[in-house]
Amino acid sequence: MRLTASFWVSAYRKRLEMFNIPCFVVRHGDDMGGAVLIKLNTLDGQAVVYQRSFDLASDQRIWVVLVEGDERACDEAIGRQMGFDPDLWVLEVEDRKGRHLLDEEGLG
Repeated sequence: MRLTASFWVSAYRKRLEMFNIPCFVVRHGDDMGGAVLIKLNTLDGQAVVYQRSFDLASDQRIWVVLVEGDERACDEAIGRQMGFDPDLWVLEVEDRKGRHLLDEEGLG
């Protein structure tokens, strides 16, 4: 059974909150099945955007880097994704240490 997108987003934001890591919903996608992009903003002009992808080798869904580097370039990539996916969620995580917790158990 798959979790709904809105449930996963709520759980992820709660987990980040436990570590005092700010997270903002930049775009609210489809509650049931919208894809989720995570933008990690390190507050120094740099960012990394993560998306979930299916890994054939492990037969699991994993978080992979969509784009990284200059924050403006990351925002442009997100804009392109929003242009062809109206159900897309976009979350922005702000952490100078680069923590996103996507590699934590239960968030894959």
